[in-house]
Amino acid sequence: MPIIINLDVMLAKRKVKSKDLALAIGITEQNLSILKQGKVKGFRLATLEAICEHLDCQPGDILEYIHHKEE
Repeated sequence: MPIIINLDVMLAKRKVKSKDLALAIGITEQNLSILKQGKVKGFRLATLEAICEHLDCQPGDILEYIHHKEE
């Protein structure tokens, strides 16, 4: 998948536990775990906004696009 989710990196940088983030933004720990693993096909911008607000970061700190060349 060309979109990489670096949420675990931001959590480590901010020294925030997944459990605390899930509670703060109002989603389940299981859904946050699925998001961290990149196993989601999409999520709400409101969720991204809440994550960025709580971690004091930008969406680009969490989401990364990797271009795959056609062979």
